[in-house]
Amino acid sequence: MKPFDLNLRHVRAIHAIYARGSMSAAAEAVSLSQPALTQGIAKLERQLGVRLFERRADGMTPTEAGKIFAERAAAAIAHLAAASPRRGTRGFARPELLMTSTQLGAFLALADAGSFAGASQATGLSQPALHRAVRDLEQLGAQPLVDRRGRGVALTDVARRLARGVRLAAAELAAAIAETAPDGGEGGRIVIGAMPLCRAQLLPAALAKFVGSGTSATIDVLEGSWRELVEPLRDGAVDFMIGALRSEEVPDLVQTPLLADRLAVIGRTGHPLAGRNPDLDALAQYPWIVSHAGTPLRTHWEAIFHDRPLPAAPIECGSVMTIRGVLRDSDFLTLLSPDQVGIEIETGMLTRIGGELPGTVRTIGVTTRAGWRPTLAQNRFLDLLNEQGLQLSE
Repeated sequence: MKPFDLNLRHVRAIHAIYARGSMSAAAEAVSLSQPALTQGIAKLERQLGVRLFERRADGMTPTEAGKIFAERAAAAIAHLAAASPRRGTRGFARPELLMTSTQLGAFLALADAGSFAGASQATGLSQPALHRAVRDLEQLGAQPLVDRRGRGVALTDVARRLARGVRLAAAELAAAIAETAPDGGEGGRIVIGAMPLCRAQLLPAALAKFVGSGTSATIDVLEGSWRELVEPLRDGAVDFMIGALRSEEVPDLVQTPLLADRLAVIGRTGHPLAGRNPDLDALAQYPWIVSHAGTPLRTHWEAIFHDRPLPAAPIECGSVMTIRGVLRDSDFLTLLSPDQVGIEIETGMLTRIGGELPGTVRTIGVTTRAGWRPTLAQNRFLDLLNEQGLQLSE
């Protein structure tokens, strides 16, 4: 079941019942008759496969699943409220309370596809239905959401902000569905942003243990650099990132260390410097393949040669696969974690050049959104990551 398969008015009603303790008060809060609300909650419970409330003479008492769902619903509504367009006295005072699942699903499909035709293919909705849904959202907020450009569309700044809020709301609803599932919250989907340094040992080991535990959760691993993954993380499309942490704090993100990783100079086994302990002058005589400017790895490389001219670096690349191919067939050098090319070192293709270098320790960890609350399955995976980090640190 997808987040926007749920009726948003019924979702809002769950929180209203939880907060007010009665069906009549909640019905008034969400502008539904009590019989309509009763039917809506019954439908929602059938969709989820769990009971959310115990009906008693003195009111409605939430079950454990009801409490979880209500809290997630409140977070989803808050995301929509924070992102909803408002301007002066035009539009509705709280447009997020009038938005429907159909409207938001259509808008998100358009934002992802970049055209009404693409959104129609992705959702199965007709283009007129998509146009109508977006137009209704524009009327609620009294602000334009799209600029029509030929066959495609461009989102306005207001629309981009709304799209992020909708994605975050969808992530909360997906978490609510997973946590209230009859399997006890062990399922759901975990989307991991995998940066280069976690792919050799840390992430694979944690994945193997997690899957081997018999979980019913689905794992989706998206590979990329910090720059490529951070916006999907902020959007809620990625649950957490694993890899090198930034040296500076990022206000809307939380960084949790797992282990320290020491970098090394890497070259081919037959490199002229192999088996020696070269100084910086000798290292500077050879060409380098380095990471892109602004990345932590590039910063470490520049720091090694901070008091002298940088060596020639005709290739900038973040792909370990490409880097190892260049090293294998040339006298290039690079700065990497030995774990990233552990197999190549074991098989004799590549080797470490020289000893340890000062100031080349990086912290590997998990990056999440500030205020993010993991599901049970996500939390268990994070625990396994932490255990694996401790083992690799020993």
